Amino acid sequence: MSTAAPSQADADPRLDGVRVAMINWRDPWQSVAGGAETYAWQISRHLVARGADVVFVTSRERGQARAETRDGIAVRRMGGPFTVYPLVMLWLLLRRRRFHAAFDCMNGIPFFSRLVLPRRTRVISVVHHVHDLQFDAYFSRPLAWLGRFVESRVASRVYASCPTVTVSESSRRAMREKLRWRAPIAIVHNGGPAQPPLPPAPAGTGLGSPAIVCLGRLVVQKRVTRVVDAAAELRAERPDLRVHIVGRGPESVPLRERIDHHGLHGAVHLHGFLPEEEKNAVLAGATLHVTASQFEGWGLTVIEAAALGVPTVAYDVDGLRDSVRHGETGWLVRDGETLTEVIARALDELDDPVRAAEIRRACRAWAATFTWERSGRDMARLLADELVRGTERRGSRR
Repeated sequence: MSTAAPSQADADPRLDGVRVAMINWRDPWQSVAGGAETYAWQISRHLVARGADVVFVTSRERGQARAETRDGIAVRRMGGPFTVYPLVMLWLLLRRRRFHAAFDCMNGIPFFSRLVLPRRTRVISVVHHVHDLQFDAYFSRPLAWLGRFVESRVASRVYASCPTVTVSESSRRAMREKLRWRAPIAIVHNGGPAQPPLPPAPAGTGLGSPAIVCLGRLVVQKRVTRVVDAAAELRAERPDLRVHIVGRGPESVPLRERIDHHGLHGAVHLHGFLPEEEKNAVLAGATLHVTASQFEGWGLTVIEAAALGVPTVAYDVDGLRDSVRHGETGWLVRDGETLTEVIARALDELDDPVRAAEIRRACRAWAATFTWERSGRDMARLLADELVRGTERRGSRR
């Protein structure tokens, strides 16, 4: 293993021979994978490009291979959504001297890799956002309480000696205030897609006038039914409004029921999962991107839309208040406002072609500041620093 302390002259250090475990709840090819999976995979790709040997350790969906290699990354899958935790701990325990470093990605509950790996292995905790009340959406009251207890009381102590990475300033603040997180917290933002050519405005793709797009996983905390409700309320004022929902997940059934309830079959379109090119075509043709998500670490879909010049309406919650620049690249739903009111106000503003062009340019400029290359470089630098510190600590004890 050879690493060098990063400097301005060596902004992206080599990691030749460094063996890394990237531990994440899911991989990007699972049916309800989202931004956290994209983040872990993109970071892994960059570490491999810098010479590291990365093993991506995760759960396994039915039909997935237990072991494979993609993009030079060894993928090892085991267990389901809950059994993955003890199985990964056992897997790491049996290989505890193999790794120089581990990224322990905490999706509410960490993998507790710090308890099974030797002290010389540098463990970096990755926390996208504080789950807190999100546990209530999935579990009974006793289990939700247990989840919050582990997240707020146990994890902060287990990882107190480990550097932590999060993806936004509001997530870092929430970790300090809600979890009483003790360890140093660095911010390594999500990246974003490469900037495609800007389509003419209006896009004129036949998606509707105006066209709203909602992009992301169809799960409870994304609250996509609120977007459908808003469409029903806006129809009287804007009869040509169309809503395009792109994504898959268990909430597709309640969504269809809500569309039936409002009689919006011709106005709301469920596209399901779309390949990248088709997804981008829908995004580029939209007037506005809307997310009703309650919990986000950052808002990867916000930046995807912004890269195509499409602003976002989102709730003023942790993560989204960082990825949406209120009044510049989108609008935040603040206390005392409804989603419908803010969407209506945004559409009125976008009716002005001069203002719409200004917002499109601002969106593109904002999105251009986030690249996976930059995110990977920041993470590689942090890892190299931590490896050097670990070597220095071992040397001082001799």
